[in-house]
Order: sequence, then C-alpha cells, then structure tokens
Amino acid sequence: MGRSEINRLEVIERESDRFAEVLSTTDPAAPVPSCPGWTADDLLWHLTEVHLFWAGILREEALTDDDSERLEEAKPPRPEDTAGLLGLREHATLQLLSQLTELGDDEVRWSWWPPEQTVGFTRRMQTYEATMHRVDAEQAAGVDVSPIPPEVAAGAVDHCVDVMWGWQPDWATDETAAVIELIASDTGDRWLVDVGPWFGTGPESGNEFDQARARRAAEGAQVSGTVTGSAEELALWAWGRADVDSVTIEGSDEAVGAVRRLILQGIQ
Repeated sequence: MGRSEINRLEVIERESDRFAEVLSTTDPAAPVPSCPGWTADDLLWHLTEVHLFWAGILREEALTDDDSERLEEAKPPRPEDTAGLLGLREHATLQLLSQLTELGDDEVRWSWWPPEQTVGFTRRMQTYEATMHRVDAEQAAGVDVSPIPPEVAAGAVDHCVDVMWGWQPDWATDETAAVIELIASDTGDRWLVDVGPWFGTGPESGNEFDQARARRAAEGAQVSGTVTGSAEELALWAWGRADVDSVTIEGSDEAVGAVRRLILQGIQ
C-alpha cells in the first residue's frame, strides 16, 4: 500500500498553530532541549523569521544568493516580548501559506539546496520544519509530544536522507563507511542509506574538516546495519528530536558507529 498524500498547507498551518499555542503558555526563558542555548522565546522568533524569510523568497521571485541575502537583511526587528512574537508569527505564517497557495511546485525560486531551486522544495522543507519545531515547543514546555501522522513522519525521513544529511562542499572528499537500511516497523517504508565521512581543507579558511554525511545508496548495495522503529520514531531520531538509542540500531561495529556519529552530529 502506498503512502497517503500529504496536504502540506494543512500540515504547515496546523503545526505552526500548535507550536504557537504551546509557546503562548510556556515560560519564555524555558530551555529548548533539542536546540542547546535557545529559550522558548528564541524558538518562537526562529520559526517566525523562517516564515517571513521564505514568504519573501516566494513573493519577490528570489533566484540568487544576493536576492536571499537582501531579504534576510530586510526582516523586521525581533519583538521585545512573547505577545509581540506571537502576533508576528501569525502574520508570518499567513504570508507563507498565501504564497504557497498561489504558486505551483515547479515554479523557480531560490533555495539553499543547489539541486532543487523550486517552490516545491520550500513547500516540503516547511512541512517538516513546522512539524519538528512544534515538537521542540512541546519538549520545551514539558508536555507530551503530539503524534506525527505516519505519512508526514515517513516524508520527514525522506527529507533527511535526500537533503538534510547530504550536504557537503564541492571541494570535499567523501568515503562510504557503511550501508544501512532504515526500516519503519509500522508502515513498511524502507530506506537504503550510504553513511560515511566527508573531509578536506576549506580553500578560504584553511580549516580542516571531518564531518558525517549520508545519502541514498544504490539498490543492491551490501547492507551492514539496520535501524528499526516506527515511522514517527525514525523521524524524531533522524531530526535529532529523540535520543540516539530511541530506535534499534544493529549491525557491524563500523555500521553502528557511523550511524551514531551521523545522529550525534545533528542537522541544521
């Protein structure tokens, strides 16, 4: 059975509203466990400025890095209190939803992910960003984390495998440490993933880098480890919203080590 289609506008609106509802009654200074150094109000401002920024990218037909930098610099100042943040968040989300309603996925717009400069990329990214930041809000508030629908959770894992884990600079060299299979025990979804390091010397900074990365592996690749959990458990784990051992990780020492390194490194 295939996955149910995601109504992305509905998800963004629902998750953003729940996010704001939770933070409206949370101590503004409460720490956010999954975002070290952030308070609840910092989290509220972050999603607000994210929605303002991407609404601007879509509305202004941004196509270049210069366009994105101009829009980043044009954002309004951060409100001084929670009430002001909540009001601006509502405005920002409405602006984003308005643009996503009007535009088709194939229309060209700037994104930070070079392979895909489209409205569709923004629509998918904002689906999962709103969902994960809602989880952040609930964790900061100390309340139970609301369920993530299986199709959204599976899509969030897709986005990790295809985008969030995959960035590395053009000058870097990478290696395969292991091929692992992620297995969703409830939905039957499976992801074959090549995990390993990228490394090299930054041409401008001269700094040495050694980071973890992952991407889809070729069909038929030899698997040396598995990660098993429900689709929701895998999504929270992959996005750094759950403990590294919240899912079942099995395989060779090298495979387990490569997976743990990837998750402990986190994603931006």
